Amino acid sequence: MTVTELGPGPSPDLSPGFPALLARATAEASAWDAGTGLPRDVIDEAARTGLLGLDVPTAYGGGGAGARAVGHAAAELGAVCSSLRALLTVSGMVNAAVHRWGTAAQRQTWLPRLASGDLLAGFAATEPGAGTELAAVATRVEPHDGEVRVSGHKVWVTFGQDADVLLVLGRAPGGLTTVLVPADAPGVRRQPVTDALGLRGARLAHIGFDDVRVPADHVVGPPGFGLTHTVGTALDHGRHTVAWGCVGMAEGSLAEAAGHVARRRQADIPLSGHATVRAAVGRAHVRAEGARSLCERAAALRESKDREAITATIMAKYAAATAAAAVTRDTVQLLGAAGCTLNGRVGRFFRDAKIMQIIEGTDEVSALAIGDRVIARHTPHVRDGQR
Repeated sequence: MTVTELGPGPSPDLSPGFPALLARATAEASAWDAGTGLPRDVIDEAARTGLLGLDVPTAYGGGGAGARAVGHAAAELGAVCSSLRALLTVSGMVNAAVHRWGTAAQRQTWLPRLASGDLLAGFAATEPGAGTELAAVATRVEPHDGEVRVSGHKVWVTFGQDADVLLVLGRAPGGLTTVLVPADAPGVRRQPVTDALGLRGARLAHIGFDDVRVPADHVVGPPGFGLTHTVGTALDHGRHTVAWGCVGMAEGSLAEAAGHVARRRQADIPLSGHATVRAAVGRAHVRAEGARSLCERAAALRESKDREAITATIMAKYAAATAAAAVTRDTVQLLGAAGCTLNGRVGRFFRDAKIMQIIEGTDEVSALAIGDRVIARHTPHVRDGQR
C-alpha cells in the first residue's frame, strides 16, 4: 500500500514524484551521508512532491493528510534515508506550531509558503545549556519599538544550513515565547555541523542570533506559551514522524539481515542454518512489528483527537527508537564485516538509530513520562490533601 491510498481525509498527492524521490534516496543516501548532505535540488524535489506540506490543511495549500498517511510516508522515507525523513519532520513541526498557535494572519502568510517549499523551515530550540530541559533556554526575545530583538545561540538545527525561516524558542519578559526569524536577517550566523554521529545528510547547523530584529507580528503564540504550547505542539508532531521513521529503519534493517543470513554460507552451511541466527532475526521481527503496532495506535488516536494521543505518541516514539537501535545493532552483528563499513546502509542506520533515542525526547525522559502516566492511572484520587 502506498501513502496515497491512506486516509482519512484528502489523499496526499505524492505520486509520481514520491516514488521517484524514494528511488533516488535509495541510490544516493550513502553519498549524502558521507558528503555535504542532501543537495538543494533534492530538497526542491521533495517540495514538489508535496512532502513539506503533507498534513497542512488544503486551505493553505497543503495535502490535508491524516496522521496515518503522514506516518506511512515517514516510514517509507526512514527505510531508505533518515535525513530525508528529517526534512519531513522539521517541516511538519514548524507547520503544526504555526497552524495551532499562529494568528489567522500568520497562518495565511506563512503556511502556504512553507507547504509549497517556497520557504524551508528550521526549528531552533536546543542550546548548549538547554537540551532535554528546554525551560532553561537563555536566548532572549526582547520587544522594542514594534519589533522584537533576538539574541542567543542554538545548536543542532536540522537543515539549519538551508532554512529560510527559523522558529526560535526564547525568553521574553512575559515568559518563554517563539518567534519566526528569517534566516537572512542581519545578525543571523550559521555554523555547519560536519562531524555528527548520525543524520549527517540533514544539513545540521549551529546558529547564532546577534541582536536580530524582526517585526513583532513574527511572534507565534501568547506570551508564556512558547514551551508548553507552541514548542509542545511541534515536539508532539516531531515524535510522531520520528517514531514512524524508526519503524521504517527497523524494517529496512531487518530485511537486510534476513536476506544476508539466507544467502551467506560458511562451510557450505547458510547462516540461517544456525538456531541462534534465526532467533536473532525473530527477535528483530517482533521488535519491528511491535513498534509498528504502537505507531498505528498512536496515529488512530491522533486522527480521532483522543486525549490519550499525546501519551500514545510518546510510547510509539520510545518503542520505535528502541526497536530501531536494537535491530540495527543486531543487523550489524549478523552481517559481520559486511555491516561494519561506515558509509554502508547498515552502518548508516546503526548511527542514525542512536540519534533517534535522543531527539524529540530522550529514552529516559520518554520512559519517565510514560511511567508517570501509568502510576497516575493506578493512584487513588487525592482527598483532603492526602493520597
